[in-house]
Amino acid sequence: MLRRGLENRDTQTRQLQDAVTNVEKHFGELCQIFAAYVRKTARLRDKADLLVNEINVYASTETPNLKQGLKNFADEFARLQDYRQAEVERLEAKVVEPLKAYGTIVKMKRDDLKATLTARNREAKQLNQLERTRQRNPSDRHVIVSFDFSLKKCFVRYAVQK
Repeated sequence: MLRRGLENRDTQTRQLQDAVTNVEKHFGELCQIFAAYVRKTARLRDKADLLVNEINVYASTETPNLKQGLKNFADEFARLQDYRQAEVERLEAKVVEPLKAYGTIVKMKRDDLKATLTARNREAKQLNQLERTRQRNPSDRHVIVSFDFSLKKCFVRYAVQK
């Protein structure tokens, strides 16, 4: 019975390890790509601001009709950049930051898995030691019961941790 419980936990632990590794790999990549996208969008906004300034400088040197048209164009183009700024801020707040938070969560889960694996390995050693003791000295009930009891205690402690 204990051996089946250990095997089921081994399967679950492997599945969790695979899931954590998968999330770690893909979420990290997603975070980097989104951050690069946000940086490039912010750079594009900066370049457009420079363009608006240059249009305004050029407009100041032209005739009144062209000056008015260029100023109107520069104002509309500046409004577009305001939307781009809002996009950058929203992406930072709603996409990049939550993805960064997953890095911490994944590290905590990786540490939890490590602790679980350590406990599982310790239990497997104790189970092997119990089996060896049973094979060597089947008549020594006191030692076997003592090992069996400590093994069940570890099993219960592990189940409570989960």
